Amino acid sequence: MEDVLAVYARPHDPRRPVVCMDEKPYQLLGQVRDPIPAEPGHDRKEDSEYVRHDTCSIFVWVEPLRGWRRVDAQPHRTRIDWARQVQHLLTHDYPDAETVVLVMDNLNTHTIDSPYQAFDPATAFAPAQRLEIHHTPRHRSWLNIAEIELSVLTRQCLDRRITDLDTLNTDSPPGNTPPTPTSARSNGDSRPPMPGSSSATYTPTISGDDVLVLAPDEVVQHAAVLDPVRRIADDVPAEFRPLVDVLLQILERSARLSYR
Repeated sequence: MEDVLAVYARPHDPRRPVVCMDEKPYQLLGQVRDPIPAEPGHDRKEDSEYVRHDTCSIFVWVEPLRGWRRVDAQPHRTRIDWARQVQHLLTHDYPDAETVVLVMDNLNTHTIDSPYQAFDPATAFAPAQRLEIHHTPRHRSWLNIAEIELSVLTRQCLDRRITDLDTLNTDSPPGNTPPTPTSARSNGDSRPPMPGSSSATYTPTISGDDVLVLAPDEVVQHAAVLDPVRRIADDVPAEFRPLVDVLLQILERSARLSYR
């Protein structure tokens, strides 16, 4: 745990950005009957019966200190899919970074061996030289800030039926300005997307003193994430308490970012 906290305590360095990643499965569901639209005095009505189309995996990459994120939905979450995501991170998102410090959980696909299943040895070896990987401890994946991003995304964007992967990846408002999008995809990055993907990024509003504009109601939504950190803070040795305080500040700031 101390290793991840020490990484979060590092100052922002564009040459060595700290990026968190996580992924989650998602069911693509269709309607059996057309919903009844909302009208004055009546909410929108939707039949409880649905059609299960397929499943997919949503990848989230976030750099908390920069206020940057990328969300990308893919049909699978194999080692090959993760390797391609990493290649995109290094070649398109951070082409000029010397090293990308990557924080993630211990999922079996999240290893430096995965690129060798997707690319030839020379191509697979190159990303390994630019990655500094830090895994969250087992049963401590909540230390991963990308989990908070996924929590916000799930509550605000994925709480409806989305029928297909194309809709999940492209249903978002145009342009590069807040508010955040209404689906897993957001626009605003001029870098080219991955092959077969419309991946893009969203940068939250920044105030004049470079402090993220926060939504206070998000604190309540993410109490389930923040409270465990606050509870263990009392049990952390005194020499590590400054690191825990830094983590809490980052978590609270990231938790309040809104996708609306």
